[in-house]
Amino acid sequence: ERIIKAVERTGCAPAMILLTHGHFDHYTAVEGLLEKWPELPVYINEKDVTDRHTSGFALLFPRLPEKNQRYYKEDDVLSLGSLAIRVMETAGHSRGSVCLLVGDTIFSGDTLFSGSCGRTDLPGGSWAQMQASLKRLSQIDANLWVLPGHGESTMLASEKKYNPYLR
Repeated sequence: ERIIKAVERTGCAPAMILLTHGHFDHYTAVEGLLEKWPELPVYINEKDVTDRHTSGFALLFPRLPEKNQRYYKEDDVLSLGSLAIRVMETAGHSRGSVCLLVGDTIFSGDTLFSGSCGRTDLPGGSWAQMQASLKRLSQIDANLWVLPGHGESTMLASEKKYNPYLR
């Protein structure tokens, strides 16, 4: 309801739903959003999708009807008006985790947080993959705004300097 009200206040209409990974705390609003806007495409990396529908603490996104389900992978670019949204696969928190690079911003999901990184102890998580993903993020030259899936926003330059997981 919060998302629907926020969208209605802007006077805009949503064009797509973009998920950084398939954990329940990142997709529970999808069902309600699709009730309001049933034709919206929902993007996720296919590695985080399951055909099993579960209730409660789900670690994979339940596959949607074909009219809504879309998949993205490394180096895919989505267009939204004048914006280009580049997909960067950043496995570690989950097999299908992605970061989305848009202009001067990176939506890092649960890969990179201010001063920390996502946990890797859940099914599908891998510390070795997380380290490789964080290394890739540390090699981005631009000083991007980092908008994580939880917590405060930060700057990539600050994370490179102070975040022990990026050093």
